[in-house]
Amino acid sequence: MKLSVVIPAHNEEGCIESTVLGLLETLRMNQIDCEILVVNDNSSDATEAILKRMSEAHEEVCYLNNTPPNGFGFAVRCGLLNFSGDAVAIVMADASDSPQDVVKFYHKLQEGYDCIFGSRFIHGGMTQDYPGFKLVINRLANMFISALFGMRYNDTTNAFKMYRRGTIDGLKPFLSNHFNLTVELPLKAITRGYSYAVVPNSYTNRAVGESKLKIKEMGSRYLFIVLYCLIEKWLSVGDYKKENRPKENLSKENLSKG
Repeated sequence: MKLSVVIPAHNEEGCIESTVLGLLETLRMNQIDCEILVVNDNSSDATEAILKRMSEAHEEVCYLNNTPPNGFGFAVRCGLLNFSGDAVAIVMADASDSPQDVVKFYHKLQEGYDCIFGSRFIHGGMTQDYPGFKLVINRLANMFISALFGMRYNDTTNAFKMYRRGTIDGLKPFLSNHFNLTVELPLKAITRGYSYAVVPNSYTNRAVGESKLKIKEMGSRYLFIVLYCLIEKWLSVGDYKKENRPKENLSKENLSKG
């Protein structure tokens, strides 16, 4: 199974090379057929020059230039429309996601699930240097989403997830233009009946550069997409449901620290 890794990058000259090469080395060591597709999101720094050099040096690395307007959701959507693999992972450019977790997700997907969702807040999960205010907002938002949808998954806003190609096709059309895409994809997958497993993953706050997530700009956008998916769940009457879907896989052990 060929794995594509989509990485959105806006002005990430300080970390994109180490992120891509560290991921590539790990995937090679684990003999995973892969494509690392970086979407240059209208960067004004040296990001594109670095991507060009890496793509010429490594056959697994390629990049696309996202057309304006820029935004996390626009960039990820560009990648999801252009990846070549049988499955795709969404990974951040700032090295906050662990390459070893990508390998772990890949092997879990091969057990037959349609999606693998990460959680940093279950047994085995970890956060390092997570800003305190953002952490409080994160937990409140995820508690709200979990309660609305009646589900045990407790890290819906986590951007780090993996999907089979057929699952991505079944989640279209995409509506979100910004970080709310991280919520749209899993909620649609759950609502539309795709099988998923929840796997602990780690998060390390970026060492260089500036976070692109602006909380004060995202509240209404997150709320819109959450309510959209909730309305679909209530009113679609199974129109999007995948037939013969397995049940959610989330062990009691993993829930013990949720």
